[in-house]
Amino acid sequence: MASIHDLTAKGVADRRMASILNEANLRRVQSKMLDQNEFLSPHGIRSLSRYHAEHPYVYRTGEQEYRVSYLAAESDTGMFGGNSNWRGPVWMPVNGLIIRALLQYFSYYGNDFKVECPTGSGHQMTLYEVAEEITRRLSSIFLRNSDGHRPVHGGNRKFQDDPRWRDCLLFYEYFHGDNGAGLGASHQTGWTGIISRAMHLFATTTPEQFLQAANR
Repeated sequence: MASIHDLTAKGVADRRMASILNEANLRRVQSKMLDQNEFLSPHGIRSLSRYHAEHPYVYRTGEQEYRVSYLAAESDTGMFGGNSNWRGPVWMPVNGLIIRALLQYFSYYGNDFKVECPTGSGHQMTLYEVAEEITRRLSSIFLRNSDGHRPVHGGNRKFQDDPRWRDCLLFYEYFHGDNGAGLGASHQTGWTGIISRAMHLFATTTPEQFLQAANR
């Protein structure tokens, strides 16, 4: 199939790659994912494109109509148990998988393959740099911004301002798709804790070291 990557094509260090996306389709996916009006938020990759805030997906069957709109925070419906993770918020497990996939693609394409990030900015990045940029945005959820506040704490003044609480970080289930505030269960250290691994990776590894390590 033309849209699937050619298994016989060699990449960096003569590596081969099995992928459902060839180069052209990978670029198409990246252009949507890295669009700040769609999936790329200031704090990571949204679970649903922001495009659907004004253009909800509508499905009609018989006399019933179902619609899914972009919701940055909690769900406004009890559909599927009222679960909100996939309706717009930033969800750490999905971001972790995206980062890992980008690094896998980078190990094949190397430094010569670049995409525009953010889309429309004119700034070109390697896939390693894109993964690093997504990690930087995810990290900003927990770090103090220019106002001295941590987005994860949202409007909670106790956690934002009280010196006895402001450094106590909570690993929420998911995060507001626009401002990064923590939502859902507040102790999802199992999957939200992967942010520490991502931060450590990019703090201790260079692109060159990563490409060399992929040979082992």
